[in-house]
Amino acid sequence: MAHASDGHSLEFKLPDLGEGLTEAEIVRWLVEVGDVVAVDQPVVEVETAKAMVEVPCPYGGVVTARFGEEGTELPVGAPLVTVAVGATAADGPARASGTGTATGEAPAAEPPAAEREPEGSGNVLVGYGTSEAPASRRRRVRPERRVATGAAGRANGRARDAGGPTGPAGPVGEPVEGPVPVISPLVRRLARQHDLDLRELAGSGPDGLILRADVEYALRAAAAQGGRTADQAAGTSGARAAAAAPSDGTRVPLKGVRGAVADKLSRSRREIPDATCWVDADATELMRARTAMNAAGGPKISLVALLARICTAALARFPELNSTVDPEAREIVRLDRVHLGFAAQTDRGLVVPVVRDAHARDAESLTAEFARLTEAARAGRLAPGELTGGTFTLNNYGVFGVDGSTPIINHPEAAMLGVGRIVPKPWVHEGELAARQVVQLSLTFDHRVCDGGTAGGFLRYVADCVEQPAVLLRTL
Repeated sequence: MAHASDGHSLEFKLPDLGEGLTEAEIVRWLVEVGDVVAVDQPVVEVETAKAMVEVPCPYGGVVTARFGEEGTELPVGAPLVTVAVGATAADGPARASGTGTATGEAPAAEPPAAEREPEGSGNVLVGYGTSEAPASRRRRVRPERRVATGAAGRANGRARDAGGPTGPAGPVGEPVEGPVPVISPLVRRLARQHDLDLRELAGSGPDGLILRADVEYALRAAAAQGGRTADQAAGTSGARAAAAAPSDGTRVPLKGVRGAVADKLSRSRREIPDATCWVDADATELMRARTAMNAAGGPKISLVALLARICTAALARFPELNSTVDPEAREIVRLDRVHLGFAAQTDRGLVVPVVRDAHARDAESLTAEFARLTEAARAGRLAPGELTGGTFTLNNYGVFGVDGSTPIINHPEAAMLGVGRIVPKPWVHEGELAARQVVQLSLTFDHRVCDGGTAGGFLRYVADCVEQPAVLLRTL
């Protein structure tokens, strides 16, 4: 990296955001090249498969380069910004022209490690990270293993040899020897699905890192070459077939929250042998109890908080449903604490925030936490840790105006309670037909952790508490 007149430049890379996340999409830059930033000041807003996150920079100084445009996906470890530590605002624009641009050009050199000292907080997110910055390192690649970078890296060696298209800057280098420079498991999976040899690709990332864009470019190049060969062999028949082919329609990228939900639900359906049971319950007395609570003064109690309180009481009686399965060890792990997830629909899709230690909270505390997490979910400000670690899920699909559902379990949990809408229906009450507030309750459970008797007992206890809230007094 280039030296500042009164300091030196440090490169801040996309940090590990936790929870197994390997990449993030740049949503909005919060700084410009030449801006002065303080330690732990947010410099970019990114979207992961879990949530929107503002990423703070652990260094203070002048921003001399930004890497990646808005909408670009970056793997963990890719450069985000370069900061001239100890520089002044007046130094910023001049230095920026020589050390990097907003398009992501890397600085020319960096001082030896011995000349650098740990600076900044070392935090990668507010509330996360270490107390002091780790020593800055740059991975060194031997000349014989270095691969082409930039736009020329986005091509397939085999397509080039067959006369196919190459990158804008010309043919790529020779196949990589030794370990393939790939960080993201998603890139490896994409290449594996299309039978693409990553050793024949040249990465456009730092130090030849192979990015998703490189793989996608290579696949397009191979497809284009294959299309030309087919057309030459079939003459005009290929053109006629293309003209008759139906439209592709509108393609929506399966990424971010939507992609994460798709992956998780697919895994749940593949791995969990689930079953569902359901029952109708008279919720009239529960609704009256809630009205009485709120009329007594103090913070209002939400219906979902009362249902959550019923869930935790039921799980105390039937702990089999607050568990997970370890398939490798062939063991059922019964959990001591209830971290209650609840489904929340947002503009960004369905998310499941988690109320920690729900079993230790009363209805008032549950109401406040549900409200806080719901507001954060709709604003896209949930931390990754607030979206993971659930042990049981409460799904109130009644808000959508439907009575019943057979939801997919939130892997790796073992059960989910579904609650439909509460509506007046004819009901036999105390031997007479009356209009009562009726709700359908459903329980989807992992049949590996229990049999139908346990699941039915859990659901029946929940229904009893809904119909006669005084039943809960036994567990208070």
